[in-house]
Formats: sequence, C-alpha cells, structure tokens
Amino acid sequence: MIVDRIKIWMTQAPEYKLFSGFAVLVLLSLYGAAATGYFVLAGLPVLFLFAWVCLLDFSKIYYLLLFFLPLSTEVYLPGGLGTDLPTEPIIVALMLIFGAFALQRNSGAAIEKHFFTHPIALLLLVHVGWIYATTITSELFLVSLKFSLAKTWYVAVFFFLSGYLIHTERDYKTLFWVVFIPLMFTVLVTQVRHAAYGFSFRDIHKVLHPFQRNHVNYAAMLALFFPFLFLAIGWYRRYSRIWWTLVVSVVVMLVAIYFAYTRAAYVALLFAAGAYVAIRLRLVRYVLAAGLLSMILIVGSMVYNNRYLEYAPNYDRTITHYKFDNLIEATYKMEDISTMERVYRWVAGAHMSAKNPVLGFGPGNFVNFYKPYAVTSFQTYVSNNKENSGIHSYFLMTLVEQGWPGLLLFMALLFYTLIKGENIYHETRDPDRRRLLLMALLCLVVIDAFLLINDMIETDKVGSFFFICLAMLINLDLANRRERIVGTQHDEPQKPLPTESDCKLIQNDTTGKSG
Repeated sequence: MIVDRIKIWMTQAPEYKLFSGFAVLVLLSLYGAAATGYFVLAGLPVLFLFAWVCLLDFSKIYYLLLFFLPLSTEVYLPGGLGTDLPTEPIIVALMLIFGAFALQRNSGAAIEKHFFTHPIALLLLVHVGWIYATTITSELFLVSLKFSLAKTWYVAVFFFLSGYLIHTERDYKTLFWVVFIPLMFTVLVTQVRHAAYGFSFRDIHKVLHPFQRNHVNYAAMLALFFPFLFLAIGWYRRYSRIWWTLVVSVVVMLVAIYFAYTRAAYVALLFAAGAYVAIRLRLVRYVLAAGLLSMILIVGSMVYNNRYLEYAPNYDRTITHYKFDNLIEATYKMEDISTMERVYRWVAGAHMSAKNPVLGFGPGNFVNFYKPYAVTSFQTYVSNNKENSGIHSYFLMTLVEQGWPGLLLFMALLFYTLIKGENIYHETRDPDRRRLLLMALLCLVVIDAFLLINDMIETDKVGSFFFICLAMLINLDLANRRERIVGTQHDEPQKPLPTESDCKLIQNDTTGKSG
C-alpha cells in the first residue's frame, strides 16, 4: 500500500509534490525536536524555505537582508566570538550563492565589466588586497584572517551584489522602503521606552536592546540614513499621504537623533549639510585639502617636543557623566572619560604605528597589542578595557593594523569617491538621478565623520551602507555614460537603462544608416 501511494504521489503535479514534501519535512522536524530535545531541529523548514527562495530568486533574500539590518542583534558565542543575527549568516549565504551564480558558465557576466574597471571599484579592490597582504604578515594570523573574511563577505554582498541588483529608480525605492520601515519601527519602540525614563541620558542604553549595541551605533544608523529619508520626500507628490508620512518621519528621526545623545551624530549631520553646499559649489576637493592640511598641522603641533603630554587628563576628575549637559562641558575641559579614553588609545596607536610603519600589526590586532605602547599619564578608570573594544578611529586603526600604505589606500578611496561623486553630480541632468547621487554622497560623508572617532565599517548597520553607497555611485556614473552613448535623456526610470551591448547595437545601427 505504501508503494502504491508513492507511485500515486509521483504522478502528481510538481506543486503538489513540493507542498506535500514540505509538509512531511515540517512534521519530521517537529517530531525530531520533541523527541530529542534539540529544538533547533524545528527550524529546518525555515532553512529549507530560505534555500529554496535563494535558488529561485536571491534578490528577495538580498532585500530580506536589508530589512533585517535595523533589527539585527549582536550575539556572543562560546570562545569569545560574536556575530550579528540574523544578518551575518544571511550575508555569508548570499556571498556563496552569488559567487556560484557568477561562476556559472551559462549565466553570462554577473556584473558589468565597466563596474569592475571603474576607478572606485579598483581602489576598493586594491584596499582589500592590501588587507589580505597584511593578514599574511600579521602578528596573529587567525585574528587577521577572521577580519579579512568578514571584509570579503561585506564587499561581496553589499558592494558587488548591490551593484548587480540595484539599477533602476524602482530598485532604489525598494531599497529605501525595506530599510525605512523596520528602522522607523526600532525608532518608535526606542522612543516609547526612553519616554518612560524621561528621555534621560543615563538610561539611553537600557532602551536600545536588542536592536542596538550602544547609543553610538544607534545614532550612527539614524544619521547615515537621514539623507535617504530627507531626499526621498522629493520622490512623491507634495501633500500626498506618502509625502506627509516622510515629512513626519524626518521630524521623528531628528528627535530620535537628538535623544540618542551622541555628539558624533550631531557633528556628522552638520558635515553632511556642509558637504551638500560644497558639492553644489564644486568645492569638495578644496574642502578635503583644507581638512587634510588642518589635521597634519594639528598632529604635527602635538608631536613637536611631545607637546601632547600637556593634555594628559586628571585621573580623579576624568569620570563618567550621567547628564548630557555635564558631558558637553566635560568634553571641552577634557574631563569626559569616553573622550580621554579615546586619546589614551590614540596615543598608544601612534606609538604602535612607529613600531610597524609599513605592514602594521595585522587586521583586527590593535586590541591585542596596544597596552604596552600606552602612556600611563593618559590612563582612565576604564583603561582595563574589559569589552576588548578598539581604538575608536577607523583611520588610526587602519594605520596601526595595515601600516601607512593601508591608511593611504583607504584615504585615496574616500577622497577619490567624494571628488568623483561631485563630478558625477554635475554631469547628471536627470533630477531623480541627482537625488540618488546626493543620497549616496551625503550618507558617505556621515559615515566618514563617524569614522574619525569610531571604527564602525565592520558593523552590519554601518558597513553595509558604506559599500552600498559606493556601488550606487558607480552604477549612477555608468548610467550617465550609457545615456551619453545612446544620446537621449533617460525618461523612463522604471525601466532598466540600456546595457553595454544595447549601446553597441545602437551605435552600429546609426553607423549603418549614415553609411
């Protein structure tokens, strides 16, 4: 009888076989979980569905990943390792699936050749290549290898896969909404919780779990997404329901950023406003040159005759402050513990870079080696660093761990991207595409501002947008190039732009007619 039923099942339609097979899997997994006590077995059907959707259309999994970015939570595993759930497993799975797709003989070029050969992509690849080079020479190889692997799947998914999937205005709108909806959910939940504590600075950390690690990460994600939210208003008819929704959301997000009590977020938004003016007036290269020169002069004056030692904090007066007004006052008096602990680590990092100026100590290795290089007069109450947190400056971290070549390559990537982005903006005639360019550029400016006093590119909530924005700039630049080849203005944003082969056909057709 069982054989007869199997024969009947084999003659059924594929949809029926798939449904019944999935039902059997659900029953078996639930029975297995109940019988063995390993309740993780109950999740097998979800894993099956995930794999099935990946095989059918991995773009849906990509957008699911974006949806989870504001909702992900940091989980610590045995052995001192940590991961972000559910985002990091999805990132790794997407990298493997997209890699297999790109290698298929019959799939064609997964990404345009011009995407790979774009200067921004080349600089990023050289930057990642140097990370792997310094991994080989690392003081602790396994630590650096983990760092490099994490960098690889971030670049593969958020840069290359984004470059493959995000092209049309419809794609960009989808990206916006799948992030905006869960992000606003976390904002509203956090604000309601925070209101119960009277929006006090002291209690901000209590209300962030499980969505955010700390108030800096929370403020960083709000601030970097703010240019997307503010400029997305222009997509919709004025005074329409969606328009009003976005306008109100802008106000809500500004309030949330204020009550995140993160000084870096306030400064980053001011930088973004200044960057908007600089981009419009073609001043980006001059602003960058002035900023770099100012930084060199400040550092030079501190190093000259060891003048930096004059700014060592008073150990007894450098404390944690529980009122934000007191924190602001303590910051310029150099009595805020978070600021001075940063200085303590920056001084150690400077001494480390002098020790290994070319190859550094290896990616991810600052925290393992910095204490012998620290200056005790800059020590604070939290210098024991039980959290094993980093140097709190991505630029200094890159210098310490990857040497001067690593820092110069990373700065070249940032500077070229901002200058090239300004050029692309002024070459673009389509107002909708200009809006997208500003979203990407201003988001990058906010992230860069945070990187001055934080090291956040390796976090899923910040690093993801860094690479997505790079991919956006390249695709928008390529769209302009195709438009110039075709010779017509792009009037239908919902349709994909002509491909490279389409442009060649148009050129050949035009040549044949003229002949």
